[in-house]
Amino acid sequence: MTKFIINKACKIQKFPGKGGWHYVHLPEISPNKNMPFGWVIVSGHIDTYKISKYKLLPLGNGQLFLPIKLAIRKHIKKKVDDKVHLKLYLDQTPLQIPKELILCFENEPQKAFKNFTLLSEINKKRYLDWIYSAKTEETKAKRIVKLLDDMNHNKKFDS
Repeated sequence: MTKFIINKACKIQKFPGKGGWHYVHLPEISPNKNMPFGWVIVSGHIDTYKISKYKLLPLGNGQLFLPIKLAIRKHIKKKVDDKVHLKLYLDQTPLQIPKELILCFENEPQKAFKNFTLLSEINKKRYLDWIYSAKTEETKAKRIVKLLDDMNHNKKFDS
């Protein structure tokens, strides 16, 4: 059974200024000292909108917030000062490596895949997000080659 770290109604707030982010303040959740910036990775629901592997971000005062982007606000039809019901749990599911990438690693020396598996989850995700955000297959292929080269030479991510 899923243990929720948050299961309550919260008010949507907005950072001041033009283009300010919409968010829900979550003072009851502590930053994760093992993640960059204290991020906490959660999954669950914002009203009826399902989220997965979503980052709670730092406010700068030792507390975290959940950003609520426009697509989510449109889906749930909510704006600043409206209440949303949050049901969030810690997401500790391992990152899924796409099959095509695993096949690419099979054509490389074993150390390449070993070095990739030794990366932190966040660094693996950075590579995967970078590769799969490519707008063309050619760019995606070049990025996969860069990843394989980095792993063969035990380098870290630098897009």
